[in-house]
Amino acid sequence: MKYRNSWLGSLAVASLLLSGCAAAGAAEPGSGTASESASASESHAAGHPGEHHDAGSAAPATSEGEGPSEAALMVCGTETQDKISISLALSTAPHSVSSWADKLFTCTYHLAEGNFVLSVKESADPASARQYFDSLQSKAGDAAPIKGLANLGFPAYETTGGSVVFLKDNMTLSVDASDLPGAVGPNHVTPTAFAYQISTTILACWTEHP
Repeated sequence: MKYRNSWLGSLAVASLLLSGCAAAGAAEPGSGTASESASASESHAAGHPGEHHDAGSAAPATSEGEGPSEAALMVCGTETQDKISISLALSTAPHSVSSWADKLFTCTYHLAEGNFVLSVKESADPASARQYFDSLQSKAGDAAPIKGLANLGFPAYETTGGSVVFLKDNMTLSVDASDLPGAVGPNHVTPTAFAYQISTTILACWTEHP
């Protein structure tokens, strides 16, 4: 399929993505510094599970495990926003809203072409996470395992409709581009290829900052 070529390109820049996560404190055009991002997260700490947040701001990262982990928050974070902006040649960061309910953090980006939805399910342990991952895969009628180097060493599957799902430890990352057109961005990649490209950014950050 056409999107496999894009996957190889994503793998080639994986090391660059890792260094980008490590240098997250550097200011990017249209984004705040690391300290400003931390302040933004703290300002939402009083939120409640299930509350929706607007304009790409982080969901409440509360203590005692009440809110999403830092790893889950990355789907609405600067690295992900920047990758989407670069991939789609956007002049400004994409608008997004997020929610946290039943240990599922969801970030929906409102793109001009349609909604782009990323979510992270935080399970109690890796075994529970595997059960959740397998359940999602069984419910997806057109799911196909991602094999070889393309799965980055993690259990993963794709759908022809535009979704990619990865499992790492107790976290299941789902990236859904099914609402987007058949040719996404200036490079005209498939929705599945676009979902995979964004997934690699997040997984690289998870690997750098477990």
